[in-house]
Amino acid sequence: MIQDLHPITEPFAIHALDVDHGHRLHVEECGRPDGIPAVFLHGGPGAGCEAAHRGFFNPDRYRAVLFDQRGCSRSTPHASLTANTTWDLVADIERIREFLGIERWLVFGGSWGSTLALAYAETYPERVMALVVRGIFLCQDAEIRWFYQDGTNWLFPDFWEDFIAPIPSGERHDLLAAYHRRLTAADESIRMTAARAWSVWEGRTATLLDNPAISAHFAEPHLALSLARIESHYFVNRAFLEPGQLLRHANRLANIPGVIVQGRYDVICPLRSAWALHRAWPTAEFQVIADAGHAAFEPGIRRALVAATDRFAQELR
Repeated sequence: MIQDLHPITEPFAIHALDVDHGHRLHVEECGRPDGIPAVFLHGGPGAGCEAAHRGFFNPDRYRAVLFDQRGCSRSTPHASLTANTTWDLVADIERIREFLGIERWLVFGGSWGSTLALAYAETYPERVMALVVRGIFLCQDAEIRWFYQDGTNWLFPDFWEDFIAPIPSGERHDLLAAYHRRLTAADESIRMTAARAWSVWEGRTATLLDNPAISAHFAEPHLALSLARIESHYFVNRAFLEPGQLLRHANRLANIPGVIVQGRYDVICPLRSAWALHRAWPTAEFQVIADAGHAAFEPGIRRALVAATDRFAQELR
């Protein structure tokens, strides 16, 4: 077990929740049924939850709700782009809350999960007791261009060559569009080749130090297809957000206690976005982890996230 996470217990309840357009969500409840309600929002979009994510919540204190977002992991249909937008996911979070009979809860999200957490909290601030966000991603054009066109490639030119390999040179001026065409192609072999290259690029750049286990995880076909297809779908549509929307509406977070955790050397979601959120939401505690990149399980980030949920276990009881 990873050090300093809480014990990773089995769910006390698992639900298959039908929503709309044929989507069925995998939802699990962990910890204690009478604990402090919390919802975990995974990254991607398209990644899904893992058992280790339960370890961010003390099972003796929390009723932690984890779910696989539309098209992800154990939710079905797999890798579906139908009715799959930020606002469909925000509605799903509310539907889960109502289904479970929860009045208010702590909302926890990292990377894309931070985007979704902010969108949800700004839409339903009265339902959020506290907000813990990590690896801040605001889905702005500059952020997407940095990682998928020009920016991160300056730091990882060796890995970048593998990322652009499936794309002919004549299409490389717009890699996001070129990948989206392939990830939505009718030919399965074209989809899977693109999916693996896209997903492995993300896995290789997620940590401060090279971590082959994470790269191998991102290369797994089931994960790679949903991650790449759903991410490209969201990013060509600017995550279905207006430009600057999340920062512009950050005043709606003013009365929500919060913690922002950010790796100093995060190259997937660089610190600039977390800093902008900190300036727009100054009442939240802001922590920059000096020796970390993007991944939630890097030691400094992991410890800060557990400390945040432990803090709120005391304050919200």
